[in-house]
Amino acid sequence: MSTVLHLSDPHFGTDQSPVEEALLQLAGTQQPDLLILSGDVTQRARRHQFDRAAAFLQRLGIANTIVLPGNHDIPLFNVFARAFTPYGNYMRAFDDLEPEYESEDLLAVGVNTTRPGRHTVGTISPKQIDRISRRLRHAAPEQLRIVVTHQPVHVIRPSDEKNILRGHLDAVQAWASAGADLILGGHIHLPYVRPLKEILPDLPRPLWAVQAGTSLSWRIRSSIPNSVNIIRYLASDTPRHCVVDRWDYDHERGSFARTDQHVLHLGDTFTAR
Repeated sequence: MSTVLHLSDPHFGTDQSPVEEALLQLAGTQQPDLLILSGDVTQRARRHQFDRAAAFLQRLGIANTIVLPGNHDIPLFNVFARAFTPYGNYMRAFDDLEPEYESEDLLAVGVNTTRPGRHTVGTISPKQIDRISRRLRHAAPEQLRIVVTHQPVHVIRPSDEKNILRGHLDAVQAWASAGADLILGGHIHLPYVRPLKEILPDLPRPLWAVQAGTSLSWRIRSSIPNSVNIIRYLASDTPRHCVVDRWDYDHERGSFARTDQHVLHLGDTFTAR
């Protein structure tokens, strides 16, 4: 059994100490093998905010991590830094803009969808789509294959259509054809799980969008509390599936509690074509 803790948008600088302590407790109880943080690590891309984020991830004690930048991790008000060293502070804390992780059961690959000149708008290039597709095709047949972006590839509210990843349709089609199982994202502080056949009915295999809410920030939206996802996968299970649990922060109890569960049916083991 492999366990992934998926969190997003902690926005260090607007984080809340009680929620941090509750997340530390949850991680200690669940013992995840991999941490995935899908962007907006900080609120304003300041060095001390990245330092706090890195220190918190160390406290979580999860050996394997994938951390991606979000649009908030690029300077907004420092025009010089935004133009010439947009990822300078990010790279001091995390040394890879597009990290990946591989184990016997898992392959997780990150793709940087931020663009310094476009503020909140996320974009994916044909070159990035191709790189991720080639990596997916080299996965082992039994691995759970995860792609991580910041901006979502699928939204469920009309008000979020402006936040959807530019180039998402080409990316979803290509990654499904290459064997992807899940696309994890954040950005809109709204947790949900949806089959991507809702937008592309002709996909060659099941592919799921898994969105995380804001893990630590007080900048919650739609009255949804701080939340994270825990994903579990056992390669030997048949039919092939994974389980996504959503955990919300309960202010009265001061802890995270499981509030939703999705059993995601995956495609058959995939062999590269």
